[in-house]
Amino acid sequence: MVFLKSTISDLVGKDLVTTQEWTIEELRAAIELAQELKRLYYYRGAKGLPNYLEKKTFIMLFYAPSTRTRAAFETAMTLLGGHAQYVEARMTRVKEGEALKDLAKMYEIFGNGVGIRILDKAIDYKYGEGHKVIREFAKHARVPVINMADDQEHPTQALGDIMTVEEKLGNVEGKKFVIMWAYAPIIRGYCSINADMLIATRFGMDVVIAHPPGFELPEKYIEWAKQNAKESGGSVEFVNDYREALQGAHVVFPRSWCSRKLAELGAAAFGKEELEIYKKYRDWRLKVEDLDLMDDHGIITHVLPVLRDYEADDAVMDSSRSVIYEQAENNLFTKAAILVLTMGGLV
Repeated sequence: MVFLKSTISDLVGKDLVTTQEWTIEELRAAIELAQELKRLYYYRGAKGLPNYLEKKTFIMLFYAPSTRTRAAFETAMTLLGGHAQYVEARMTRVKEGEALKDLAKMYEIFGNGVGIRILDKAIDYKYGEGHKVIREFAKHARVPVINMADDQEHPTQALGDIMTVEEKLGNVEGKKFVIMWAYAPIIRGYCSINADMLIATRFGMDVVIAHPPGFELPEKYIEWAKQNAKESGGSVEFVNDYREALQGAHVVFPRSWCSRKLAELGAAAFGKEELEIYKKYRDWRLKVEDLDLMDDHGIITHVLPVLRDYEADDAVMDSSRSVIYEQAENNLFTKAAILVLTMGGLV
């Protein structure tokens, strides 16, 4: 906790829209606090956690559904002595024409922080549309705005993911992290792919993105990842052969994501054609036999939901290499840490 004191003041009131806008020291502070909260929870139980956010409210605005993100933020606020308020976009007057500026100003009055989730079907999978909403909201709200997943990134998820990788592998510098496109019969966006690529390159990992032709990630994120790797001593590479990528991998994350064409045109215009393209790459699945290509101590991660027997064999996701449930647990504590730091719980 001594390390946190040097960065805590800068984080009070700070938005988390992308991890790129936080320094390495600030990201480390969040992970360090998450680890401390997890230790306290295990040693003393829920009652042993300090009420860092007593009488504080976190308003969660959901344009898109959620299994884990909503539950994790709500649980975190409860454990910290505060309250999480769940709001669906359809419950507001936004679709009737209410300006985002007005909504932002109202929520800064009623809450001490705001989280927004907007991606995929909520924006017809058009890249950048959800991110614009979060940026506009953050522009007008004087309380911290947390990106709970948009079409570009899922920063709190990425923090929990890298925390898990460090728990399992120790020092991650120079370790090989493979993010593998994997077949699924549904359309999925870039958010967790971009987010994990960014955080892993910030922390000095050797990241390999394996995908079929046409499934390149957004140029801005590729450039960010390259710059991150240059600064951290890591690397980032893009290949079109997933079995080649798996050789010696310490971490493998198998997940589908959309083509660049779909991200540009949207699912309404290109969805049927997109799904037909996916069928050409049905063999892009993490199979049990593929695990032999990895490092002997390599792990399998996934942000969930994992589409079992599509993206990966069911047996792979239930194997001893899989850390998906540990990831979900760590995401609770990284979200809790972000709330404490940005909403002034340690001040």
